[in-house]
Amino acid sequence: MTLSEIHIRDPYVLPFEGKYYLYGSRGGTCWGPADGFDCFVSGDLRHWDGPCEIFRRPENFWSDRHFWAPEVHFYQGAFYLFASFKAEGVRRGTQILKASNPLGPFGLHSDGPVTPSGWDCLDGTLYVEGGAPYIVFCHEWTQIKNGTVCALKLSADLREPIGEPFLMFRGADPGWAIPNAERYVTDGPFLYKTSNGELLMLWSTFASDYVQAVARSADGSLKGPWTHDEDLLFIKDGGHGMLFRTFGGELMLTLHQPNTTPDERPKFFSVTESRGRLSVYC
Repeated sequence: MTLSEIHIRDPYVLPFEGKYYLYGSRGGTCWGPADGFDCFVSGDLRHWDGPCEIFRRPENFWSDRHFWAPEVHFYQGAFYLFASFKAEGVRRGTQILKASNPLGPFGLHSDGPVTPSGWDCLDGTLYVEGGAPYIVFCHEWTQIKNGTVCALKLSADLREPIGEPFLMFRGADPGWAIPNAERYVTDGPFLYKTSNGELLMLWSTFASDYVQAVARSADGSLKGPWTHDEDLLFIKDGGHGMLFRTFGGELMLTLHQPNTTPDERPKFFSVTESRGRLSVYC
């Protein structure tokens, strides 16, 4: 398969032992009833095998719709899938699954979502700071209108949250952000340490279009404070991106474009980094 044949949103790439593993929200079922996640595998980022189903909704699983934004992280010798789920009348939340292989099958690991039960949450990602794991996630604009990005410490085994979440920033904070239906969107946080030690966050919202933005921590920690780059990383109706390095050392951005169903596809772009600043070559 080629990328143009892979219909997913929210792409995430895990390079592992000579192969690239591509995960994402199934394009055909992301807005309604859903039952699983897939993975596509490549050795060159151009030709892909798949889909290989890595998770299927177990009997009596609490969620039956909106299976979104699967990310697979290699942590302490195992593979952990962070994904968002929802059911009718139940708040959206990010739950953690586990497998011994990047192709799964992934089984339930946390006891339900690890994000706050009274919040609509999505797009949880893993970040380790000072040896402690955190989930960074979005408190959704559907509930609070001005969406936020927050962080919450997790237990060392990633089974449960510890303490209370803390605010990182709000969707309306950057001066260039515009509301979508009178609400400020926060989507797809992804943390990245630059070669000079700065902590950046890729995230998506609306400006001139659906865009890929960069925020940066003033002190290099999750608690920040966070500021927002005036120059957007990607402005051509694409976002929910992440960065990864090829086995040859090249820094790459993947995101979905356009942001409309059923046309969205995963796209890859080369990225350069200079003094903590990122530039995308389209």
